[in-house]
Amino acid sequence: MISSKLKVERSRLKAGLVSSLSKGFTMIELLIVIAVLGILATAVLSAINPIEQINRGRDTGSRSDAEQLLSAIDRFYTSAGYYPWMSSADSTNTAITPLTEITSATQTFGDDRQQVLTNLSSGGTAELKASFVNKIVGAKYRKLWLYNSGIAGESTYVCFIPQSSSFRDEAWKRCKATLPTDFPTEACPNDGTCQLAATADKATGCYICLP
Repeated sequence: MISSKLKVERSRLKAGLVSSLSKGFTMIELLIVIAVLGILATAVLSAINPIEQINRGRDTGSRSDAEQLLSAIDRFYTSAGYYPWMSSADSTNTAITPLTEITSATQTFGDDRQQVLTNLSSGGTAELKASFVNKIVGAKYRKLWLYNSGIAGESTYVCFIPQSSSFRDEAWKRCKATLPTDFPTEACPNDGTCQLAATADKATGCYICLP
């Protein structure tokens, strides 16, 4: 008799437990879980600052593209003996001044009016792929600028305007330091957007220039 009663009681307990589990979460419990997840998501987003991460990724891409373009110019010079904005080794037009924005694949540069990107890609020495050229002149791309003082032994610069805080801080600090004599002055405006900016976040006019 006692054993039968115990079996009945166990059966009732199991039935009650299954019934309780089958009900799932209550509305209040679901709201609490959603609220906790929302708080955690907000905390994570605040910590990583997604806009800054996106801008930093784009600035990193611009730096990489600037390095590729500089490398292509160096290879062209090594092979041809003159720059891709010069018509020949006999030309004395060695400068690209002032700092010039790259806007199209067929854009001409310097006094010799040479199509630099064409000379560097399939229309010339093929130092650059057509896909790379199309990317850096695309409508949505953050543009690159090109500069060479024309003085023998001085550097060619490829520049871009950074958007992330970390890259902007780098550009601002460089512009406030003593610059090389061949550095493009347009890359460091002497105003409140760059050299005279009180803090790096206000230095929206400073350029990152490679090398």
